[in-house]
Amino acid sequence: MSASRPVVMVTGLSGAGKSSILRVLEDLGFESIDNPPLSVLEEVVREGGTMPIAAGVDARTRGFDSEGLLGLLQRLRESAGIAPQLLYVTAEAPVLLRRFSETRRRHPLAPGGSLGSRVADGIAREEALLGGLRDAADLVIDTTDLPLPDLRRLVERRFRVLDGHGMAVSVMSFAYPRGLPREADLVLDVRFLRNPHYDPLLRPHTGHNAAVAAYIKADAEFGPFWQRMTALLDPLLPRYAAEGKKYLTVALGCTGGKHRSVLLAELLSAHLTAQGWRVDLSHRELDAAGRHAAAANAPSTGQDAPTGAQAPSTYPGREAPPCTA
Repeated sequence: MSASRPVVMVTGLSGAGKSSILRVLEDLGFESIDNPPLSVLEEVVREGGTMPIAAGVDARTRGFDSEGLLGLLQRLRESAGIAPQLLYVTAEAPVLLRRFSETRRRHPLAPGGSLGSRVADGIAREEALLGGLRDAADLVIDTTDLPLPDLRRLVERRFRVLDGHGMAVSVMSFAYPRGLPREADLVLDVRFLRNPHYDPLLRPHTGHNAAVAAYIKADAEFGPFWQRMTALLDPLLPRYAAEGKKYLTVALGCTGGKHRSVLLAELLSAHLTAQGWRVDLSHRELDAAGRHAAAANAPSTGQDAPTGAQAPSTYPGREAPPCTA
């Protein structure tokens, strides 16, 4: 662990997943505190000790105001031995409305009731109350299309307490029609390479398949592109690390997120690992397809869930109803 104690302030919109993030941080070894008054939080942080702290600070906090939180962060940043970060969690309004509708919980800033336009009023009030915190955040996580397993992995990758040395690099493949990965720092488009999708024998396979890989590598543009890409990234990553960046996400996209981007992500991950970087590799579309297939093949008992268990979500892979804080 580094000499400075990590302190993560988790804020953002109600229903976006702050409570889930706090639970992940607690599993990572952080002392988790939800909704303390800012004066109490500052005292706890300054007490000393070595355990990292994760604190949920939002509209429910007594005496909360965005300027007060920003002032606290600035004071902590000026203190020796403390490394504070601000994490802002958000989601699009229709998704937040649906989550509150599913759980039938009252929005903390809603003027009354728990559903409909009053929740929308609460969301608007909260966005105004949080002011410029999103712009000031060290990390913004948008959970609109982020399933809970991916949220957990994202938080683990960025906040796991290791030896405090080096920068963690995430390499991922994705499909452009499903949108850019919200967490991406660098995006590389590989759609110019010839597409195995149009070969009936290769279409069912993925970029992990040897025949698919050989087909893509046979493209005359593959070799020059690989050389230019690595020539760009090899000197760039050490500069990011030297500036104090703790994590970097490189996303490679193609049309289906199945062939070209998967192969390039695999090759880039191996290349960066060989250079000594800590690399987390993921394939957004392949991972999602695997989750959906597992859900479709899961046996059904036809019985109600036992007491204390959560019923299957209407949105497979998405956070279950407790994600309302």
